[in-house]
Amino acid sequence: MHTNFKLHIILFQPEIPQNTGNVGRLCAYTGSTLHLIHPLGFEITDRHLKRSGMDYWNHLDVYHHDDWECFLCSPDRPQRIWLFTTQSELDHWDANFESGDGLLFGNEGNGAPPWLHQWAKGFRLRIPPFSQGLRSLNLSTSVGIATYEAIRTISNGVE
Repeated sequence: MHTNFKLHIILFQPEIPQNTGNVGRLCAYTGSTLHLIHPLGFEITDRHLKRSGMDYWNHLDVYHHDDWECFLCSPDRPQRIWLFTTQSELDHWDANFESGDGLLFGNEGNGAPPWLHQWAKGFRLRIPPFSQGLRSLNLSTSVGIATYEAIRTISNGVE
């Protein structure tokens, strides 16, 4: 089932090349745009990045932004952005995703900084845990879950 939608996946200062490669592969597969907010914790030519997703890189709509401010000034950025965080009470399936939305994820080591949580106030979501005491999911797993939930929501016309 194909639908006419556009999603933006935004990685804030990702640190692990394999995760970024997997997310890039997912973005290419779903037709989503990938935004990478620098600094990155690796070189974009890293062999681990290549192994996990670089063969899809030529099919990928990817933008590099020097920092958060450059991203905000970009004409290519989405207007509405949902921050995925463990620090939200609102579950991802309670959001009304729309075509053109951005799904923002913090980095693997620290998540999103406090100022970014404040910036996203009212647009923070979590993927709810079903086992207590565990911190969070892997970044690329979280991006996959969120992306396909947004696609499902948009495809069902729940905008």
